[in-house]
Amino acid sequence: MKPLQRSDSREFVEALARGIEVLRSFDAMHMEMTVSEVAAQAGLARPTARRLLLTLEHLGYVRSVGGVFALTARTLELGTAFIASLGVWDIARPHMQALVEQTRESSSMSQLDWADVVYVARVAVPKIIALSVTIGTRFPAIATSMGRVLLAGLDADALDAALATPSTSGIVPRVQPDREELDAELAAVREQGWAMSDEQLSLGIRSIAVPVIGAGGRVAAAMNVTTHAAETSVERLIGEHLPRLLEAAASIGEEWSHLARLPSVRVGASGSTGEIPTQR
Repeated sequence: MKPLQRSDSREFVEALARGIEVLRSFDAMHMEMTVSEVAAQAGLARPTARRLLLTLEHLGYVRSVGGVFALTARTLELGTAFIASLGVWDIARPHMQALVEQTRESSSMSQLDWADVVYVARVAVPKIIALSVTIGTRFPAIATSMGRVLLAGLDADALDAALATPSTSGIVPRVQPDREELDAELAAVREQGWAMSDEQLSLGIRSIAVPVIGAGGRVAAAMNVTTHAAETSVERLIGEHLPRLLEAAASIGEEWSHLARLPSVRVGASGSTGEIPTQR
């Protein structure tokens, strides 16, 4: 786990940062931990980790049984509130479902978080694939079709900053292009309007992605179709799935643009107000 970036600012709340580090210490490999294990994972002193865990337990974000702590479902509120505030799922879902019905392949949507793509919406089909993907999954942007679409949408300074930041996904891609190769690939993505990753992230995964253009003509997100390389050829991916993907992404982007022109937008079952997402 990559430590949170510290700050010397007088406004920086150290206790809050440590509490977030405790929450982030839990993952698929560390779903249940003792105080000592949490302290080691978060890089904290054991007494500090204990106080933070007890506070989080009081707030309902962790539970403990026999001295072993685990996250509760309440932590989902921290992530799903972000997704709901954007309205990503509510707007994208019908278009993505229609796309999946046409292609019979999974489709996902992601946004860029420095060097990683983070999945914010997904409609899956039951197929065996090398890597498990859920909302919140992170992959290195340079090795994914969606990541290259998003990187291609950055200006020069933002691209340099993103590539200078190490990935926090924990995934080592099969193919890691150098900067010259990547710049050439991103130039091609900008020109053609789509990107493909052919088993560059992991064996068996072949995907194609396009940008979702939001208000002001900016790249707001990326959307893909993911296939198994043994089942779907590159020719079929480009010839059959890409036109449908482009149409679905254009429809989503058009709806985002319409909503962005409204003074306020109500989205989601809870009726929370959210802004149409724009890429950093």
